[in-house]
Amino acid sequence: MSVGVKGMTEAETDLAGRLAIMEVVARRAGALALHYFRNRDQLAIETKRVLTDMVSQADREVEELIRDEMKAAYPEDAFLGEEHGLEPGSSALTWVIDPIDGTAPYLNGLPGWCISIGLMDRDGPLLGAIYVPVLDEMFLGGRGLGTTLNGQPVRVTDRFDLSTGLLGIGTNDRAPAARVGQLYGDLAADGVAHVRYGSGALMLAYVAAGRLVGYCEPRMSVWDCLAAYALIEAAGGRVAALGKGALQSKPFPVLAATPGDFDRLVALTRFDAPDWVLAG
Repeated sequence: MSVGVKGMTEAETDLAGRLAIMEVVARRAGALALHYFRNRDQLAIETKRVLTDMVSQADREVEELIRDEMKAAYPEDAFLGEEHGLEPGSSALTWVIDPIDGTAPYLNGLPGWCISIGLMDRDGPLLGAIYVPVLDEMFLGGRGLGTTLNGQPVRVTDRFDLSTGLLGIGTNDRAPAARVGQLYGDLAADGVAHVRYGSGALMLAYVAAGRLVGYCEPRMSVWDCLAAYALIEAAGGRVAALGKGALQSKPFPVLAATPGDFDRLVALTRFDAPDWVLAG
């Protein structure tokens, strides 16, 4: 096995180099997003699937910045972003971008939104960078590299579990409303305290940093979770498999938790049950 800098293999050195570039690009993207955030009353807003699914000029321009800079560094890789879709590449690597995860809190002046840049290979999540501009928090990590928050190592919590800590939860119109209500009831009956922000990617990053015990959402897109999945696995946590058709933008169930709580969360949510399928 070849060894790179400071005892790292050549593969690890390459990943560390990619992660360093991801940090630079995420910060630049965050600066642009923060500029628009501070002038959000002037942003043109459109709706996508439903009235609560919004997109703005900021989302599109931030994604274009990330794509342009990452493509300049890695022109052979594929790119998938929420706003500009899939661009095939010739390598086995795909960048997965959510320019502003948490557009609703972003447009309403709340701090719970982030920039999410992930990298995946044939085996799944590889690297993740999640930047929270309002709080100036940078989550970085990946396979074999561990996870850091503002340069300090972090891991999933070993202090709390689903009975004593907090579970992050997300929902949207892709799941039956009645089934979502039942989930809340099931969690309450099992004594699970939960919180919900407007950004699934950010709550998943909190799992990696030990702030939340786990996170669940019945249907999510790959750009919402890929970067954070890489962070969580690198921080010692467990995540569910990416759904079939993820790179074709097909939503799928998302679950992540500490190793000791993952199976319990799977049993509580039962996201693979037929009643989670939205009719029509």
